[in-house]
Amino acid sequence: MRSKDQSSAEALIAEARQGMRESLGRLLQTYANYIKLVAAAQVGARLQVRVSPSDVVQETFLQAHRTFDQFRGRTEAEFVAWLQRILASQLTHLYEKHLLAEKRDVRREVSLDEVGAKLERSTARLASVLADDAPSPSSRAMQHERAVMLADELAELPPDYRQVLLLRNLEAMSFAEVAEQMQRSAGAVRMLWLRAVDKLRQQLTDKGLI
Repeated sequence: MRSKDQSSAEALIAEARQGMRESLGRLLQTYANYIKLVAAAQVGARLQVRVSPSDVVQETFLQAHRTFDQFRGRTEAEFVAWLQRILASQLTHLYEKHLLAEKRDVRREVSLDEVGAKLERSTARLASVLADDAPSPSSRAMQHERAVMLADELAELPPDYRQVLLLRNLEAMSFAEVAEQMQRSAGAVRMLWLRAVDKLRQQLTDKGLI
């Protein structure tokens, strides 16, 4: 993320720490696309019939509002990491609820650390969607910054482009698996993915982001 964006985010963090709740709301909205995208990658098609990624984002932001006084960081990277931990907690509760409904062994199948690790993998995959256009991020903070920027750009793509990138890049599905999910042929999905990548690359180029 550009230094101007970092400065703006950190100014909002400082204001929120002084009790300005409006600034906290603006700060959270900055990361709405990122949180929604990584949440969608974790919820998957199986659970989306029961809960939407937007619901997970809303609950994550509500919890962030309730517990912001516990946040001790000051930088954008620290805030994103804190927000991601809240998201991991929300997803863990979601998995537990639905796994319990299916009478599975929750203790064996669900842990906060495991969900957190999955979120980090999704973030890394998102940060490397266009890995050939920029050096791979060398730190977790840089990965988060690039992932947040790309999530905002993906939000501007047509829904089918966004979906194919989500399934192929964030969920690491094969083209055959994506084809089954999207109810298209594998060849059609491959062409759709190529067009989506080209569109995203052009969008970023036009804005001077790559």
